[in-house]
Amino acid sequence: VGGVMIIGMFVGCFSAALWANNVKLRMPNHRIRVVQAIVGGIIAGFGARLAMRCNLAAVFTGIPPCSLHAWCFAIATASGSLIGAKVSMLPIFRIPVKLQKVTAAQPLTAREAQAKKRFRIGMFLFLAFVCWAIAKVFDAPKLGFAALFGLMFGLIIERAQVCFTSAFRDLWLTGRTQMAKAIIFGMAAGTIGVYSYVQLGLDPKIFWAGPNAVIGGLLFGFGIVLAGGCETGWMYRAVEGQVHYWWVGLGNIIGSTLLALVWDDLAPAIAINYDKINLLKALGPQAGLLATYVMLGLSLLLVLCWERHFFNRKQRQQSAAASVRPAIQ
Repeated sequence: VGGVMIIGMFVGCFSAALWANNVKLRMPNHRIRVVQAIVGGIIAGFGARLAMRCNLAAVFTGIPPCSLHAWCFAIATASGSLIGAKVSMLPIFRIPVKLQKVTAAQPLTAREAQAKKRFRIGMFLFLAFVCWAIAKVFDAPKLGFAALFGLMFGLIIERAQVCFTSAFRDLWLTGRTQMAKAIIFGMAAGTIGVYSYVQLGLDPKIFWAGPNAVIGGLLFGFGIVLAGGCETGWMYRAVEGQVHYWWVGLGNIIGSTLLALVWDDLAPAIAINYDKINLLKALGPQAGLLATYVMLGLSLLLVLCWERHFFNRKQRQQSAAASVRPAIQ
């Protein structure tokens, strides 16, 4: 089911990129970026597999089922991303910028014939996959619906440029909070939806609230910022032709495979001997739901406070620099 959903996501991302004529081969602008992509991808893949889920499954769709494991992973990921942001700003990762002298602005060129051709190819790919997925619904319903939902999600993340890496990284480096706030609101909407299904008798998928969630989250948060892309971000950027993210995806696969090789040795000590804590059961349905919304509200408040602190600090620094400049002159 997971594999078919991922295939659907790739098809959705590629279809949306073709519709927008946003497919172009773009090479990494420096060798250090390739190293960052592979090493960061390996660390992120290892961490995600260690925690049993990635940003999408452990945060965006992990917190709505009221899982303590998901909260442990989310907090650790935020902490790891802060460390990753600090490391990525070290001089070794700052590549030289080449300035090019121009005499006039170059006008944008629209290749209408290419755009129409790509739109038709994207529509053919999209409709062909929809037909296949619908046919699969009658044969294997879970696979068919997984393919359709993957397709829709791929369309959304490519057109909206949804990236959890930018949500965390931009928070620390530039003070931009739009993506972080959007993710919190998305989880708030998902929470009541999942709660309604739980009340109908469906059991949410809950994982162990053990050290693996914290360690995996720290590694994952660090890795995605170092690599420059998370599990969702590298997928749609890769099909857009950004070669850097091909390396990130390769690193993810290598990292998750390495963890799978040692999982049987690690699992008893840091994962499977710990409890799977569902807040809806531990606190009661209403109290668990309320606790989840309170924590989401606190998360939003912290993001807003950090945004205000970041720009106030930046303004103070600019004012201090402006006051020092006349004294020097």
